[in-house]
Amino acid sequence: MPTSCPHQGHSRRKTARPGEVGLPDAPAVEVVEGVWHVRSLPLVKEVLRSTTTTVQAGFNVDLVRDGAGNPRGGRRAMRDPILFMDGPEHRRQRSMIARYFAPATVNRRYGDLMTERADAIIAHVRRELEAGRRVELSAIALEYSVAVAAAVIGLTESDTDGMARRLERLFGIPWQPPRSRVDDATGTDMAGTSNDAETRPRGGLVGRFAALVGAAMSLRSAGAVGLFYARDVRPAIRARRASPQEDVVSHLVEQGYSNAEITTECVTYGAAGMVTTREYLCVVAWHLLGDADLRRRYLAGDVEERYALLHEVLRLEPVVGHLYRRAVAPLTLVDGETTHIVPVGAVLDLSISSANTDPEHVGDDPLGLCPGREPGAGVRPEGMSFGDGAHRCPGNSLAIAETDTLLTRLLALPVALAEGPRLGWLDLIAGYEVSDMFLSADSGTPAAADASDTVAPSDHHGNA
Repeated sequence: MPTSCPHQGHSRRKTARPGEVGLPDAPAVEVVEGVWHVRSLPLVKEVLRSTTTTVQAGFNVDLVRDGAGNPRGGRRAMRDPILFMDGPEHRRQRSMIARYFAPATVNRRYGDLMTERADAIIAHVRRELEAGRRVELSAIALEYSVAVAAAVIGLTESDTDGMARRLERLFGIPWQPPRSRVDDATGTDMAGTSNDAETRPRGGLVGRFAALVGAAMSLRSAGAVGLFYARDVRPAIRARRASPQEDVVSHLVEQGYSNAEITTECVTYGAAGMVTTREYLCVVAWHLLGDADLRRRYLAGDVEERYALLHEVLRLEPVVGHLYRRAVAPLTLVDGETTHIVPVGAVLDLSISSANTDPEHVGDDPLGLCPGREPGAGVRPEGMSFGDGAHRCPGNSLAIAETDTLLTRLLALPVALAEGPRLGWLDLIAGYEVSDMFLSADSGTPAAADASDTVAPSDHHGNA
């Protein structure tokens, strides 16, 4: 059984979306307009691990699988991006890619890079604060996360500041939510039914993700995708063909991926990872800047203590609030004494936000930030925020390590939250977007140590 929180009085969830319901106010399993909403932690985990009965349905996978990525229509000649794969081929590709994101690799290959980029950013922040100017955190967080992710992926032949601007432009493309393919009258699978793209709603940044992938798969010569390809991806491909490195682009070149397929993977591994890390970094800073005791505790802690706090913030504030799966075989979900049979073709909306605050599995006061929280057996400290099963986020170690590297330095400065942040919402995944978060100098900051004394990232704690 999970224990109660030994440290009461810290921050509460900051990214609760108005109107969204979770446990215990809503049932663990509920069907709304044909979509199966799953909210309990063990059932969300069960669905994510049900690789023989469910497949990926999020990030507009239907748009790509239905052929929208092919400008001529009909059958696509390109392979699906790894994010959209399922089954043996997905497992094979993930096993080969995983080595680039392993904790030991993150520490060995990217520890110095994270330190160098963080130190450069901190030097810039110092100059701005000393001149009496404010610093906008989400902008420098994106610059930092793009630089780190670019090295892992292999997008190192272009200016990362320019790449950050190009990546933000990429997300102006609309998205479509997954739709049930079960006939309400007959209960049968309607997988062959076409959907009218003009009736599909539009949404925010990460929610537009797969329409972006569809554009990448057609390698449109104009617009944001074409610019990203021309300025960032194509130079990297040329360099890796001439001199392979230990990164994702080199691996894809070796595997015979086309330029369009490599661009698609750069979008999935690059743009999504960079943006979500920015949001996470900002929301951690938001909590710590607003709680002097928690900030002191973070700065004074060793790497294990700091990582525990970072995982707890991620449990409380998952950047991706919902994941989606489609049933390809009847799926049985047991909630206490109630048994649910999910039909073939049905969409399952898995609420990560609700699962992460399931009191039966994460302990008392689930909407509070508790660095000493001890969740139930089999529950990771970050809950389901990195997903689970075959599609669990491969960059979990990297996200924690790079966040810690920057924030230990930033929060040791005499800096305070001057204004904001502004919180936006990403409709498809009910995620959040932090912006307009301005920092200013503060002579009363309770910094625990000089930034130069912070502990380097560990290769042991980021893969919980």
